Amino acid sequence: MVSEIQEIKESLKEIKDRGHSYVLRGFEQEGSRSIDPRLGSYFIEEDELVGIESTSKELKRRLIEGECARLVISLVGEGGLGKTTLVRNVYNGKEVEAHFDFRGWITVSRGNKMERLLKALARKIHPATERVDVEEIDTIRELVGAIRQSLMTKRYVVVFDDVWRQDFWEVLKHAFPDNKNGSRIIITTRNTKVASFCKETPFDLVQELQAWSPDLAWELFCKKAFRDEFKGHCPEMLQHLSKEIVSKCQGLPLVISTIAGLLSTKEKLVSEWENVLLEFETSPQLTSISKILSLSYIDLPHHLKPCFLYFGIFPGDYIIYDRRLYRLWIAEGFIQERRGKTLEQVAEEYLTELIDRSIVSFEVFANGVARKCRVHDLMREIIQSRAEDLDFYEILDENKSRFGGKRRRVSIHGCIENAMEDGQDSSVRCVSVFGSYQLTKSFLCSLFEKFKLLKVLDLEKACFDDLPLEVGNLFHLKYLGLRSTPLKKLPKSIGKLQNLQVLDVRDTLVQELPIRKKMKITVLDNSQP
Repeated sequence: MVSEIQEIKESLKEIKDRGHSYVLRGFEQEGSRSIDPRLGSYFIEEDELVGIESTSKELKRRLIEGECARLVISLVGEGGLGKTTLVRNVYNGKEVEAHFDFRGWITVSRGNKMERLLKALARKIHPATERVDVEEIDTIRELVGAIRQSLMTKRYVVVFDDVWRQDFWEVLKHAFPDNKNGSRIIITTRNTKVASFCKETPFDLVQELQAWSPDLAWELFCKKAFRDEFKGHCPEMLQHLSKEIVSKCQGLPLVISTIAGLLSTKEKLVSEWENVLLEFETSPQLTSISKILSLSYIDLPHHLKPCFLYFGIFPGDYIIYDRRLYRLWIAEGFIQERRGKTLEQVAEEYLTELIDRSIVSFEVFANGVARKCRVHDLMREIIQSRAEDLDFYEILDENKSRFGGKRRRVSIHGCIENAMEDGQDSSVRCVSVFGSYQLTKSFLCSLFEKFKLLKVLDLEKACFDDLPLEVGNLFHLKYLGLRSTPLKKLPKSIGKLQNLQVLDVRDTLVQELPIRKKMKITVLDNSQP
């Protein structure tokens, strides 16, 4: 009883700590309790487990069949893909329960300390009469030894759910003896580096989960949204709207299940579906998903956070090439120097780490080298929320057409001719324009006059015939992106930009470059991809 009370106390402390790490103090002030956002993953109806049957069977097979050696099975993928649901379903199966002498489930989460994890596991292993002794063990070495001794004669399966740190396994692995009787360890994580770190033998497995196909996503949506009516089938009058809603979920089963559960409580009317579609992003029922995805941002090292937030500057459907990102990050000053490596090589490592953490996805371009990058729409919402809190950038579009004068970065989406009319802010360091709209000479001159401390001016694919000579007054400019514009000539004042690092004139008609010999600049022209 004493140890059980202690375990409850530690769990409550963990919840409180987690609340602080989520920056959820507002909830505490209202008297509410912080709730684990993964709770819904633990309780799911059997008929909702569409799409994971084959993966479940394969996971179960690897648990109860195959090698006698101890195996580590790591499931990796972005938040909301259903890793916890999949493992929980297999873990609770009767065959798995009967096969192992001991089963243990440990939710690791972001702020858990090693000692707490080991004690939680030790409590699960030892009989209730011995649990008080667990609290008296002071060192990690003693805890590891006690757990190892207890598992030496057992066939065990232990799940570590939601692992964030690579060094987690470096200590914990010593607690699990390879007793050649088919013991198994399962790890779920969003970080491919964590999964790779846990793979130490040829028998260990890293399984990357992918977003669901449109057909599977549709099947899950219909089963949950219409479970009480229409026998799990979508009525014809709601099919178009329903498919639009499902497309917004982009294959994430947790998101699909949440929005479908919301719709299951609504009247099956077109007007109700339209209202939900409009309110999709602000639905209270989606708060838990936002919390889950927010964890990925919270866990980022300090140097990666601005790089990740930078994705929000681009429009949602915009193709972002990796090298363009590198050069922009460098110009912004996000990339830290490392001995023996160029800044672009370091930037590449930054992007790779964001990809490894499953918060940025990519496709390899046709040349087999370049990567086209994007972030999930739900992750984009997290970016926008964080960016607003930090005054990281401001988006000007049809919804907001005037610059507020607070942010260091301005991103113009579409034709906003008067966007800078009210702006006069020396703190702006970056202006990006997206969309093939005509930029007048007066607009550009006004831009150069108001924001003289610009470091980045990205006008790729914008439509303008003449780059005003006043661009030469942007002494601090490091990146000038003019790619795919109809420019034919550059003003000689470009030669005054002594700090310019990148001049991108690819896919333009520019023939002459008014660059002085002393300028240390990378020119990207039509001879380069």
